[in-house]
Amino acid sequence: MSEQPQPQIISFPRLLDRAMRVLGMRDHSREELKRKLQQSVQRTAYMQQKTPETITEEQMEKVLDWCQENGWLNDERFTERFIQSRSRKGYGPQRIRMELTQKGIGRDAIDIAMEETNIDWAECAAQLAERKFGLPLPKEWKEKAKVQRFLQSKGFLSEDIQSIFRNIDG
Repeated sequence: MSEQPQPQIISFPRLLDRAMRVLGMRDHSREELKRKLQQSVQRTAYMQQKTPETITEEQMEKVLDWCQENGWLNDERFTERFIQSRSRKGYGPQRIRMELTQKGIGRDAIDIAMEETNIDWAECAAQLAERKFGLPLPKEWKEKAKVQRFLQSKGFLSEDIQSIFRNIDG
């Protein structure tokens, strides 16, 4: 009978060091950081061909709480910056909401952050359509449908998309 090696529990300083390196690159949500730290331990073990170290739930929460208390981890700040960044890259509110949900941000926090951003989504949609299709925007149904599908795929709401065409049709 061969004895299985006992899994090693990762130390607080080592886990904190990993968290600081991850957060040093960009903001993360609490859930996203938790996932990345777990992946990091798995990846390191795989690369070194060793048994992965164990992260206890208590150890993980301790590190996440420390990061939060010291200002390294802030879901509100992350959400606000994420919305600004993704809107500048041409994504609409539906797509951004979905991505934030995947990153572990709650619906209420997303709603509050979206209200506070003061982004004119119709204007963003118009600018994106102009960059992609040029001016003047098409007036024929078939070409308009192409613009609409493109904007919907980027996560813009129907009313924002329709407002673009109301402004040029009027």
